[in-house]
Amino acid sequence: MIFHGLGCIFQQFHGMGPAFLNFRPMRYPSAPVRALTLTGICILIHIYARNPERVESGYSTQFYPLFGSFLRQITGFVPFSIGDIFYGMLIGWLLYALMKKLFRLFRKKEKETSEARWYWIWLSRLAIVYIVFNLFWGVNYNRTGAAGQLGITVRDYTVEELKDLNCVLLDSMNHNRAAMAVSGNRKKSKKEMFEHVSVTYQALQKKYPFLGYQNPSIKSSFWGWFGNYAGFTGYYNPFTGEAQVNTTVPDFLQPFIACHEVAHQLGYARENEANFVGFLAARASPDPSFRYSAYLDLFTYANRSLYALDSIAAELVRRDMSRDVKDDIAEWVRFSRKHRNPIEPLIRWAYGKYLEGNQQPKGIFSYDEVTAYLVAYRKKFGSL
Repeated sequence: MIFHGLGCIFQQFHGMGPAFLNFRPMRYPSAPVRALTLTGICILIHIYARNPERVESGYSTQFYPLFGSFLRQITGFVPFSIGDIFYGMLIGWLLYALMKKLFRLFRKKEKETSEARWYWIWLSRLAIVYIVFNLFWGVNYNRTGAAGQLGITVRDYTVEELKDLNCVLLDSMNHNRAAMAVSGNRKKSKKEMFEHVSVTYQALQKKYPFLGYQNPSIKSSFWGWFGNYAGFTGYYNPFTGEAQVNTTVPDFLQPFIACHEVAHQLGYARENEANFVGFLAARASPDPSFRYSAYLDLFTYANRSLYALDSIAAELVRRDMSRDVKDDIAEWVRFSRKHRNPIEPLIRWAYGKYLEGNQQPKGIFSYDEVTAYLVAYRKKFGSL
């Protein structure tokens, strides 16, 4: 029956003669139509993301947890950073495309029609990046987030509340630094540290089920050396689902950095939330080096906030830091000064503008806003 049917079809084609051979292939939409269509999709995504409750109940708690876990499952088994390679190739290609465009303009070989088409093509490319970025992760910037899940009210705090928070963080920081010395403070390998991050989130999941972490994908960044000069200690790659950690920074910083980036993996896009969730995870760790890393980082934010309001009080709190803590901070300062350069402020400014464009009006200082989360959490649950 199958061969008979095919024979009939061939006979029909034969009868059609040359007319059949003159068919035209389906044409793709023109560059302007394609660009405008993609721009329309971008607008629809933006409209959807304007409602935080809708994002929280739909994208952030229904779609993204499954998709993010799937993405990590694909990249997690690869021992190196796929995202770093992707970004390296992307930057190389962008530089090539820019140089090619400038060369053609300089040689005046660019026709007016082809130049207009070039702009339409690039509008399409930017729209595709926007669409993929938001579908893969970026819509999470608009969720109600951890505060709603924990039932805490994040608001402005008083100077007295901030002083009290500084003292609490200081005591925990000193205590865990001393515990590290007692336990021998054996340095973990990168693999051991990344595996322990999963342990901390598993411990946290027992208390907060919505913070469960499956299919780990935590990588040491190839670009750590560049990050030291650019001012970043880690980043989350939304296109590959990988948490990238700069493992060239001082060891005592790395556990909290890793916990922070995993918080991004779980859909907590805003930096203050990632700091807060990362703190909850590191605090749940049985390892004092993880707890110390978190308390040290959060103390620096809280103390900086206090210094802006009452510099004398902030200085008095710092005097009570243990000798080991002071030595660690001195090492941190030396490391930062060693890599200081005129490009870093420009990169920090650009990143601050990116944050401002993604629901974080304080820009680079959004990290410091974790202090308000700590005050609110302590007010409800009584301890840190």
